Amino acid sequence: MSQLMNKSIVFVSRPVGLPSMDNFEFREAPVQAPAEGQVVVRSIYLSVDPYMRGRMSDAKSYVEPYRLNEVISGGIVGEIVESKSDQFKPGDKVIGMLGWQLYNVVDAKLVRKVDESIAPLSAYLSVLGLTGLTAYFGLLDIGQPKAGETVVVSGAAGAVGMLVGQIAKIKGARAVGIAGTDEKCAYLVNELGFDAAVNYKTADLDKALAEACPNGVDVYFDNVGGPVSDAVMNLLNDYARIPLCGAISSYNTTDADVGPRIQTKIIKTRSLMKGFVLGDYASRQQEGMVELGKWLSEGKLKYEETVIEGFDHVIDAFLKLFEGANLGKMLVKVG
Repeated sequence: MSQLMNKSIVFVSRPVGLPSMDNFEFREAPVQAPAEGQVVVRSIYLSVDPYMRGRMSDAKSYVEPYRLNEVISGGIVGEIVESKSDQFKPGDKVIGMLGWQLYNVVDAKLVRKVDESIAPLSAYLSVLGLTGLTAYFGLLDIGQPKAGETVVVSGAAGAVGMLVGQIAKIKGARAVGIAGTDEKCAYLVNELGFDAAVNYKTADLDKALAEACPNGVDVYFDNVGGPVSDAVMNLLNDYARIPLCGAISSYNTTDADVGPRIQTKIIKTRSLMKGFVLGDYASRQQEGMVELGKWLSEGKLKYEETVIEGFDHVIDAFLKLFEGANLGKMLVKVG
């Protein structure tokens, strides 16, 4: 493999506030030959995700921080170009948590095959991957929506949020989305079948949410935190459930994130609020994949991807997440 040159993205400094290009460095080196039991994977699609911002801090978290002067890792779908493992042959398409680089030389056990005949390769990083499974388990295990209930989801035009609303509809619930543009809100209602959508940037949020949720809120799937979530908390019904998936509104703040105190609202409504990460459901991932795949094949789930072309634009794609530039899953098509 020495004739192949690799390009990698190395994490060189921890960001204060919003990350910038200065926190990363592109480096080139020859691709190493695989050892016994290893494979060489050429990257095809690379996932950028909001949780990666948390890993750029060295604060204690549920996942180890990225280390300085090491290649950043994330979800990648790629093609085996050389194999020293009897599990894989060249041409096999695989997925794994791999380095942000053109080629990864890894132990075969770190990747698994994906089937292009079931869904496009990119789907394994979105609806059939981390984001689909996050929506599935967070909503159904913690949110437990019932027919006729109202499910509100913030960040509803993102990769997780748009699936949460659709799964809520599959379960017979009413789905209300919160997003940041009129176009996104129209997409949620007209294309994905949400019952209502609220533009948090232009609406009087308390008034618009009250109109969209005349019977209150039974399940709030929270992707954003901040003032949006403060407004939803005012509408909780008794025994509401709040799957806490993300808090992107505060990921790049340098000051303390101060807001209304929610304890009295949680007590009065006897609501359940539970944070979760996908790793909590590692033993059940096959169940989620099967169910999501079935709904996809039945036409009950739609998904969107915002695809940026070219490995040199990986950092651009990551930073665009914090501008809300994506509809659905943000991906980079490497080659």
